[in-house]
Amino acid sequence: MSRKVSTHRTPSSASVDEAGPGSDEAVAEPAPERPATAEMVRRLRHGTDLLTAAAMRRLDEELPWYRALTAEDRSWIGLVAQSGIANFIAWYENPGRGSYNAAEIFRAAPPELTRSISLQHTLQLVRIVVEIVEEHTEQLAAPGQHSTLRESVLLYSREVAFSAAEVYARAAETRGAWDARLEALVVDSLLRGDPDDSLHSRVAALGWAGRGNTLVLVGTIEGELDDVGTAELRRAARRTAQDALVGLQGSRLIVVLGGTGNLRQQAEELLPRFGPGPVVIGPQVRELADAGRSARAALSALQAVPAWPSAPRPVLADELLPERMLLGDPDAHRTLLADVYGPLLGVGGPLLETLSVYLNEGRSLEATARQLYVHPNTVRYRLKRIATITGWDPTHAREGFVLQIAIAIGRLAETVPL
Repeated sequence: MSRKVSTHRTPSSASVDEAGPGSDEAVAEPAPERPATAEMVRRLRHGTDLLTAAAMRRLDEELPWYRALTAEDRSWIGLVAQSGIANFIAWYENPGRGSYNAAEIFRAAPPELTRSISLQHTLQLVRIVVEIVEEHTEQLAAPGQHSTLRESVLLYSREVAFSAAEVYARAAETRGAWDARLEALVVDSLLRGDPDDSLHSRVAALGWAGRGNTLVLVGTIEGELDDVGTAELRRAARRTAQDALVGLQGSRLIVVLGGTGNLRQQAEELLPRFGPGPVVIGPQVRELADAGRSARAALSALQAVPAWPSAPRPVLADELLPERMLLGDPDAHRTLLADVYGPLLGVGGPLLETLSVYLNEGRSLEATARQLYVHPNTVRYRLKRIATITGWDPTHAREGFVLQIAIAIGRLAETVPL
């Protein structure tokens, strides 16, 4: 007696891999008209090894990606192919209880196999197995059941393909959640300033190439970001720079950027992603392991920025050195001494005295010149040299304030042991 397989499907049968609401397993429509014969099932079971061997030969002949796999991965694929054929036989024998659940088929292999072969490769595997079964229909099918077997194979392969797509979608979702947790751990480690030996392997797993410099961008967000908003923020950061890490700590948003381009300009492109309020760019460092210094400076500046109401957005952390120093930031204290006061002291001559008098005299060229007994043009020349040496312009009100604080700290350091 021949067996005819019904291809009618209810809406719930279109779901795959345990996806149907309220259902424990995706099952195909039963075919009550002509149940499978014992002879047909016996023939299929007897031909399992034949079909698996033929499928593996075809894979090796036709698919370069399969030949490039390790021997271990190829053996896992063999088990997957054999599992798929065995599941088909079980379903063919009893469609009401058999399963085309791709998770069951992949259960024979480790989850890491989805990293070795893509969904496209999996579908190619399904296609080849189907072709192999079709080619052996005449040999395996009981008399009068050739077309029925062929129809059953096509129906089953279609359902497995849909189910495999869901397996990969769920694997991608799991990897995404794991990557988000790993990224949060890396950012937290950088903020604490204690990157361990595993930092490079962790960021490599997140796709960090490690070419060029690094800086940290810190600000706040408005409200709370859901998973979709957080994922979009990460995509925006990675479109902006070659390397990017994103960390959320409550309402605080930390973005680590890396690459060979203009990182400061790239950081400014992300401003719309931040909520209202100040955004601080930390100093640029040479590699990710030093990003903790940039992060500490940016976080300290974010705390100090209310003391400078007219601060630009974004503001550089080093533009807030005086305010950070007032908050007790040791990095700001060292920077003012080493990068501002130290160069003036080291160059010698009248520059330090001229700057001190100029600032004390309310930034008046004439008053400074009278007190030093020099021409105003001499004062003007010395101020330009000071700007060149320190990077801060004494004639600018804000930058003059930074220089004045640096002189005060330098003089205290010379007289008061720290």
